[in-house]
Amino acid sequence: MGLRTVMLSGDNERTARAVAEDLGIDGVLAEVLPQEKQAEVARLQREVGLVAMVGDGINDAPALAQADVGIAIGTGTDVAIEASDVTIVRGELEKVVTAIRLSRATFRKIRQNLFWAYGYNAVAIPLAVLGLLHPIIAEACMAMSSVTVVTNANLLRRVKL
Repeated sequence: MGLRTVMLSGDNERTARAVAEDLGIDGVLAEVLPQEKQAEVARLQREVGLVAMVGDGINDAPALAQADVGIAIGTGTDVAIEASDVTIVRGELEKVVTAIRLSRATFRKIRQNLFWAYGYNAVAIPLAVLGLLHPIIAEACMAMSSVTVVTNANLLRRVKL
């Protein structure tokens, strides 16, 4: 998906590396305390920009709160869920991939909807102000703009996640 992944784990180095290798994770920091996780998220934010953190335990809460997007696994602690922005209700880590795909699809729809709404308004309003378009037709264009935006947004239901 073009994302850099790093595992921050309180577990020992050997266990963390084995899990990271199985999951295809790029980097590993093991035997990390909760404050160190938060500091590492802050460092990554300075280094690479936006950071999403996935966690499920009380030890992850500070890092979840620090991240640009905190994603809690719903089978985890209430503190982690409260500190996060998004909660994956099921305890399935692969649902994080689904959430990322849905987020990307949603932002594509937002950009498309802004384009169409702006396009309708950029054409119809000046023409109506100049008297080249009857106000009723301009009003119909505004209504069509809304219909187009709502219809396009509903197409999110067809996105393969």
